[in-house]
Amino acid sequence: MAARRRRTWSSRRFKAQLRRWAWGIGAVMLLVLALTWKTVWPYAVGAVLAASLGGLGWWLLRAHRNAVSGDRAWQAGEERKARELAMSDVDAMTWQRFELYVAELCRRDGCTQVVVSGKTGDLGADVIGLMPDGRRLVIQCKHYARHRTVGSGEMQKFLGTAKAEHGADIAVYVATCNFTAAAGKLAVKHGIFAMHRDLLGAWVRGSTLESLIPLNGTGGGPPRGRRPAP
Repeated sequence: MAARRRRTWSSRRFKAQLRRWAWGIGAVMLLVLALTWKTVWPYAVGAVLAASLGGLGWWLLRAHRNAVSGDRAWQAGEERKARELAMSDVDAMTWQRFELYVAELCRRDGCTQVVVSGKTGDLGADVIGLMPDGRRLVIQCKHYARHRTVGSGEMQKFLGTAKAEHGADIAVYVATCNFTAAAGKLAVKHGIFAMHRDLLGAWVRGSTLESLIPLNGTGGGPPRGRRPAP
């Protein structure tokens, strides 16, 4: 206990000595500045101006970065609103009308020989056609409520028929909702383009199918607070 008290006292004494030294050095510097003011004042003023300009430049740079970041966030928000506005019309469709609409989007993007099955027992091929470069396109459509998810079981059924049964060069699973993480990984692994709600919104807004395919596996996870469907 006595040793601890000695260490505490010694530490306080050392800190007090440092403060005295700091005050002393500061006083000496002020005295030197006062005695040599006529000589050093241009340099002192220059240093103050340089520091002020540096501070102003830093503040302007930070304000610019904040403005750019805010503008990007605003643009992203506006794009999301625009997609949802367009998707509200899609949500109001029946599943039959949705399949016809997907076919219309394919034709808009230059696909040819586009046909719609429109019946059960189509083995996952709701829309079939040819890409602009001649590759065979097979699309499975799911018109689900936006809060639902497409699970891995449904994805397995499609990947089992898209290429083996229909000879798809490009297989697309388009849904008005999102995919579970397992379904998304399965799609990427087997070369199926899982077009979740956000990508569908971009397609509806004018992005081409060809430009969206490389985005497979990005975004579109299950909504927060919900468990992925098995």
